[in-house]
Amino acid sequence: MAKKKVKLSFKPQQSTKKLIKELKDREQYIIKNRYGLEKPEKRTLESIGKEYGITRERVRQIQEAALKAIKRSKTFEEAQKIFNEIEQIMHDLGGIVAEHHFLSYLSDDKLTQNHIHFHLVIGPRFKKHKENDHFHTRWSVNHEIAEKVHNALKRLHTNLSEEEILAEEEMILRFLDALDGVEDGKIDENIAKSFLKLSKQLKPNPLGDWGLARSKNISVRGVRDYAYLIMKKNGSPMHFREVAEAITKTFGKKAHPATTHNELIKDDRFVLVGRGMYGLREWGYREGVVKDVIAQIICEKGPLTKQEIIEAVLKERYLKENTIIVNISNKEYFKRLEDGRYDVTPKIRKKFCDKKKEK
Repeated sequence: MAKKKVKLSFKPQQSTKKLIKELKDREQYIIKNRYGLEKPEKRTLESIGKEYGITRERVRQIQEAALKAIKRSKTFEEAQKIFNEIEQIMHDLGGIVAEHHFLSYLSDDKLTQNHIHFHLVIGPRFKKHKENDHFHTRWSVNHEIAEKVHNALKRLHTNLSEEEILAEEEMILRFLDALDGVEDGKIDENIAKSFLKLSKQLKPNPLGDWGLARSKNISVRGVRDYAYLIMKKNGSPMHFREVAEAITKTFGKKAHPATTHNELIKDDRFVLVGRGMYGLREWGYREGVVKDVIAQIICEKGPLTKQEIIEAVLKERYLKENTIIVNISNKEYFKRLEDGRYDVTPKIRKKFCDKKKEK
């Protein structure tokens, strides 16, 4: 959700004080503690019950009776302008909002947020949607759009693979496509982003790109994941020292070069393409020593000249040409044909070429 833009015309704490002033002392005490109206921390039914020597169920009953009493009071009628103001803000944000983001949008103060939340609880037109496996706790005033947003978000994360990382703009476009024309022209970028934040299945990574929350490319947990994001952003192979330095600079996470090197070796997302240089497997780099790479290239393309082999290998490895020439001279792996081209030996053909055909 965007940074705070709205200044409320009323003071939430003063409004709450008026709303609960006609309650009995015990009712006031329970409401204040249950909703964190005096201290930011909200108390449980059980803790309040122990204090009064009554069951948690009895506390709940008193709480519900107090809320009903507030809704019947004159001060509740007088607060309609306040409810209307909150409702209009929610409409302006799309009609459905994640609770945490909405409260943060209206105030940075936790106690004030609790008072705004209390207005949502008793307000006549606010509908609460409880947290579940798919969504965070959220509130709506446009119930038709709420249902459509829920369905669109479910379709969106169902159609994403665990490996996909999307720029925020692309994720927004996919979400709007999933909405299938709902409210065309009325949902801007900020509203779309606030809708995305309703989902527990979708999440941005530390670089602001989106994907499935369970993906290790999104919920980053260690050097390997940070390294993947750095290299993905860079778009070309990097030396492990560069990767370590970039992790420290970009994420503020101290990454030692030696540790980074060891972690990259263990992760099959990365391929060593030169002395200390790593590329991403998804970019098409092959694993294996130089002679293995040459053998795989010949398996795919057939016999090649020395220059053709050098050019093909240099697309996948950061090496000196002499290193490639030395490997071509390995008679166990390669044989020179009468026309000057190089092919693999029968033994290596069985190891690389025939296995590839079987796959």
